[in-house]
Amino acid sequence: MVNGRLTQQHLTTPLVWLITLCLLSTTHWSFSADKIGAAKKDISGIQKQINKIKKKLNKTKKQQHDVTDALKKSETAISHANKTLHKIKQDQKKNKSNLSKLKKQSLTISQRLSSQQEELNKLLYRRYALGNQSYTRLILQSQNPSRISRDLKYQSYIAKAHTRLINGMQSNLNKIKKLDTKTTKTLQRVAELKEKKEGERKALQKQKSEKALVLKKLSKEISAQRGEISKLKRDEKRLSRLVVKLSKRAKKKTPNEPKKKLSSKVVARNQQTPDNRDAGKKFSSLKGKLKLPVKGEVTNRFGRKRQDGGISWKGLFIRAKEGASVKSVASGKVVFAEWMRGFGNLIIVDHGGGYMSLYGNNQTILKNIGEDVSGGDTIAAVGNTGGNKSNGLYYELRKKSIPFDPLKWSSLR
Repeated sequence: MVNGRLTQQHLTTPLVWLITLCLLSTTHWSFSADKIGAAKKDISGIQKQINKIKKKLNKTKKQQHDVTDALKKSETAISHANKTLHKIKQDQKKNKSNLSKLKKQSLTISQRLSSQQEELNKLLYRRYALGNQSYTRLILQSQNPSRISRDLKYQSYIAKAHTRLINGMQSNLNKIKKLDTKTTKTLQRVAELKEKKEGERKALQKQKSEKALVLKKLSKEISAQRGEISKLKRDEKRLSRLVVKLSKRAKKKTPNEPKKKLSSKVVARNQQTPDNRDAGKKFSSLKGKLKLPVKGEVTNRFGRKRQDGGISWKGLFIRAKEGASVKSVASGKVVFAEWMRGFGNLIIVDHGGGYMSLYGNNQTILKNIGEDVSGGDTIAAVGNTGGNKSNGLYYELRKKSIPFDPLKWSSLR
């Protein structure tokens, strides 16, 4: 025994001896009471070792719980970082649009300024043509009083128009300067947003690396734990059968073959996602019309036994690309949006009438509790949170908390 662990040699030596006794019993049985007692004593020793392994198994489960908590923090942080990154991209897009509008406004004002400059040139030309004569000279040279009055008024009009144009030009120049300043600040904000986005991206990559290490450790722990459980169960069954055989002096029976794991073969493929064409309709009327929330391959059907021999699937697992958009299957309100053990980053939409849709194992949650969503709205991004080895979406439909088969309500193409 090494470090309190039962070695393969300790397990197999008494078992081989006991199996040999059983094989001999098929032709001749002459065991004495002391030999049977010795066999039972060896079995008792093996069972004590099994109990030690079970204690270690409980300790491993505690470690698994701690690792899962660490995984929760990592995946929640990644979800928040992705959400922030998503918002930064939207802000950047909006700022670029504003910058484009400012450039158009600047061009419009420049065109107006050019037009006013042309008009001013015309007025100056007219004033020049009039000779820029003084009021006295106009009176002395003119023989027509009405013409004198008209010329004086025209001089006054030109002067006022000249002043208005100069003021207008100055106002336009000020507007252009303000627009230039505003445009420069907008460009600076865009640059800052870009720098912030790059920082978020680096932080996200670091968190992804940490998540990968946690997932790797968790997978090893789970694999080791399941291996220990399977081995213990086989040993317990084998020991029980041997005790019965020795006690009843029966022939050796061939141990049952272990059950084969259910394969994760593709049971359906989906190439379309939800839209809002059925907006306003009751969810109960959408049976057979729903579309699966993400493009991908359905690898586990509703009601099928899980590979680990546990409970049956209460929904579908759709294998998909990491980061792919997860769509709401119909309109409703987000009632849950956070990490949950076994489901990873989980979002639940209430469609009314007791109907709800669940979307689990997401990399990123993009909606908050209380938000209204329409069919086809992107609510999350595909991932492998919650301890999954494969990227994909876990999808359930429920009525009054009771799950039902999503494929019977969906149209696949």
